[in-house]
Amino acid sequence: MSLEKVLNRVDWQKSELLPVIVQDNASNEVLMMAYMNKEALELSLSTKVAHYFSRSKQRIWKKGESSGHTQHIHSFNIDCDNDTLLIKVTQEGVACHTGRRSCFFTELESGEANSEVEVSSEALYGVIDTLYHTIQDRKNADPESSWTAKLISKGDNTILKKVVEEAGEFSFAYKDNDESEMIYEAADLTYHMLVALAVKNISPDRIKQELARRFDMSGIAEKNSREN
Repeated sequence: MSLEKVLNRVDWQKSELLPVIVQDNASNEVLMMAYMNKEALELSLSTKVAHYFSRSKQRIWKKGESSGHTQHIHSFNIDCDNDTLLIKVTQEGVACHTGRRSCFFTELESGEANSEVEVSSEALYGVIDTLYHTIQDRKNADPESSWTAKLISKGDNTILKKVVEEAGEFSFAYKDNDESEMIYEAADLTYHMLVALAVKNISPDRIKQELARRFDMSGIAEKNSREN
């Protein structure tokens, strides 16, 4: 059967994004849930390596493209409504960005984790992405025990004031030619900018994409393109 006919078995009229449940081929453990658009499903079918569409990154991503923890697909099964997919995979490394084997590690009623971190998320994704995910995880934490949760609970104006404040302190450090203070304030500014991005669910990957877009464009041309 042609690839196009297989793709069209999905009821894309319901949604452009197909929910995908990911299960370990050997143990049947549920590892994660993600989404595929038509292009991601086509790539997954043709390569037998899992590709998904990231709503936060707003792009297709190959599972493990940063960490090397890829998923090799053994089977694709569509549900009775043709709008949800179950794939069985061999997971290289871990499935979750937290460094755990499965994304389903938190007991709902108690909020307690029932599995251990196997790999450092910083080693997998780098400090910026790890910090962003940590901020996302702290959104619903107790404001009395988490500065991030407290900052977010105070609302947009407080977050924006902190961004402006840290930008100002970085500028003063630059003016004073204080190298260590510049590094310290740049870290503070980066953190508060990531908090603002996390509140709007904008992944740092999208900033990287925008910077990459500008590589072949002069600064003057880029500025003119925004003004026209």
